[in-house]
Amino acid sequence: NRTGEENKKQKEAMKQLVTIWAFSALCLSLTAQPKPYSQQLAQTAMRTWPDSFSVKPGGPARWSYDQGVILKGIEGIWKLYGDASYFNYIQHSMDYYVRDDGSIRDYKRDEFNIDHTNNGKLVMLLYNITGKEKYKKAIDHIRTQFNDHPRTKEGGFWHKKIYPWQVWLDGLYMGQPFYAEYAKWARQDTVFDDIARQFINIERHTRDAKTGLLYHGWDESKEQAWANKETGCSPNFWARAMGWYGVAMVDALDYFPVNHPKRKDLIAILNRLVNAVEKHQDKTTGLWYDIINYDGPGKEKNYFEASASSQFVYAIAKGVRKGYLPAAKITIAKKGYDGLLKQFFK
Repeated sequence: NRTGEENKKQKEAMKQLVTIWAFSALCLSLTAQPKPYSQQLAQTAMRTWPDSFSVKPGGPARWSYDQGVILKGIEGIWKLYGDASYFNYIQHSMDYYVRDDGSIRDYKRDEFNIDHTNNGKLVMLLYNITGKEKYKKAIDHIRTQFNDHPRTKEGGFWHKKIYPWQVWLDGLYMGQPFYAEYAKWARQDTVFDDIARQFINIERHTRDAKTGLLYHGWDESKEQAWANKETGCSPNFWARAMGWYGVAMVDALDYFPVNHPKRKDLIAILNRLVNAVEKHQDKTTGLWYDIINYDGPGKEKNYFEASASSQFVYAIAKGVRKGYLPAAKITIAKKGYDGLLKQFFK
């Protein structure tokens, strides 16, 4: 009997050891799995720019929209995975610029460059999370730029003071989502009328009736060398410009009142844009060309554009998730995402 009891205990102990081993092996295999691509990309950026963003390698850090684009992506990763290192990196990067009195290093408000308002989104995040007064002063300062920013006769923000009468599609991304977020936070409801009007007017001026694509820029004065003398539009359909515009809409809509009378117009614009770019998605790779529909002389120099393809994937995926786009449109985003992985990741 004793021998049988001992055998039974030995078998139970062995079962426990096997269970512990199997669990340990599972844990090791899980930890050995590569991190999500989002985190890998973010950590590459964080290693490349450990303190703040430099446009030129080895050059001084500058207050530029590029940093805001990267940090906005890192904000999304922080919210998804809850790793404080991502938030800390955003704060460390912005604290390079935002001083204790709320003034901002290298930000020149009266240059009236719409690009320079983009980083306000990250300062807004820092204020919402920390409540620090310096961040509130900084976002208030950036927001005052819109009060005096030069406009077209019908109210569109010039891209820059040194680019008079010009509205570029990328400018809608640089200004409108921050403008909308601030308006919701400060309860400035009439601002949403202004934002909607700017989206609607630039589509009306730049949309090509035949293809549904949008020209990159519009010169109200029609004086620029690149401007069509009849329409004021630039010559080409630049994919990244349409990408900026699509991202601008899905991001600005995050803050739009659900009962705003023009909200449905913005969603209709987004649907028109997606229907147009869908027709120009490369069937083999799922990507988009830099000049999205170019088929003229020298077309072999046209190339698949990583940023534009990323922007379309983002705007479409978010548009489907938020219910702005039909659910079937997610296949466009999935095909584009697979193309990005195959073509550009290493």
